[in-house]
Amino acid sequence: MILLKLLNKDRGSSFTLALLALVTIVVPACNLLLPESSLFHIQTYTMTLLGKYLCYALLAVAVDLVWGYMGILSLGHGAFFALGGYAMGMYLMRQIGNRGVYGNPVLPDFMVFLNWEQLPWFWHGFQWFWFAMLMVLLIPGLLALAFGWLAFRSRVTGVYLSIMTQALTYALLLAFFRNEMGFGGNNGLTDFKDILGFSLQSDTTRAMLFIASALALGFGYLSCLYISRSRLGRVCTAIRDQEDRTRFIGYRVENVKLWIFAFSAMLTGVAGALYVPQVGIINPNEFSPLGSIEIVIWVAVGGRATLYGAVAGALMVNYSKSYLTAAMPDAWLFALGALFVLVTLLLPHGVTGLLRRKDATT
Repeated sequence: MILLKLLNKDRGSSFTLALLALVTIVVPACNLLLPESSLFHIQTYTMTLLGKYLCYALLAVAVDLVWGYMGILSLGHGAFFALGGYAMGMYLMRQIGNRGVYGNPVLPDFMVFLNWEQLPWFWHGFQWFWFAMLMVLLIPGLLALAFGWLAFRSRVTGVYLSIMTQALTYALLLAFFRNEMGFGGNNGLTDFKDILGFSLQSDTTRAMLFIASALALGFGYLSCLYISRSRLGRVCTAIRDQEDRTRFIGYRVENVKLWIFAFSAMLTGVAGALYVPQVGIINPNEFSPLGSIEIVIWVAVGGRATLYGAVAGALMVNYSKSYLTAAMPDAWLFALGALFVLVTLLLPHGVTGLLRRKDATT
């Protein structure tokens, strides 16, 4: 009931969720039910690509919650995304069993290649789906709690906090590149076979992963919408605008920042977990600082503090990226940078800010 009231007051969110519900039904149906000869048939590749975009949209919503509504410019959410992806990747690797290249029923192929004699302790439990999903939430969440407790208690803010989040991401990038860490080194985890007993090459499995990504985006969106419109959300906005004054009137600013930051990290981990089985690989490149900066660009292009703007920005930028990498592979980074500069100069509130301005004048 509360969410319905919120949606009635927010046309942008209502339209976004309605469109998401339509896409969740139409895309898998056009892939599974219509013959390839049909004009409306959607190829499995296209559906998988759209599923990847939905994971990116959930990631953008999570970043918008902390940046748009609380003013924390995180350049480290790529780390939480990758950690969620690695947790899912470890589960998928344990499902391969003796179907790997070396036929070892316990050790993944890269461990056999590196002459590991036994499975590391931190890989135990990942043969169970429920355990892996628990780790998808706990690992990013606990890292965000630990990092946030140290940073927010020390009252690190602004550009210094952004640099610290990026340093965290880069440190994890360097660590996961090492073979002795037990995560596949620079090659990462790949050659996945199935999930929950269903082949990852099956169109039906791909459709289910697409639906799961859409449902996760919907749940994440509604959760962030509820938080942003609640009393806690108003406190977050006050912290963003006047942190010292908010602290002076009695709010525990550090605690609010800490829990919102951890919740955002957990949503990001879910996005990473859904991303991995659809793309078929997870490697240390997902920790790249450039990736975290790109996420911020998505939110900025769509419009901060709107949620639906974050979704729109993620979809627009990633579609443009897919198109430009094929059309002009040597120039797409320049195009992405130009897009960010132009939006910053001409549309400080993003594309959705332009739409809101148009609504205000009519």
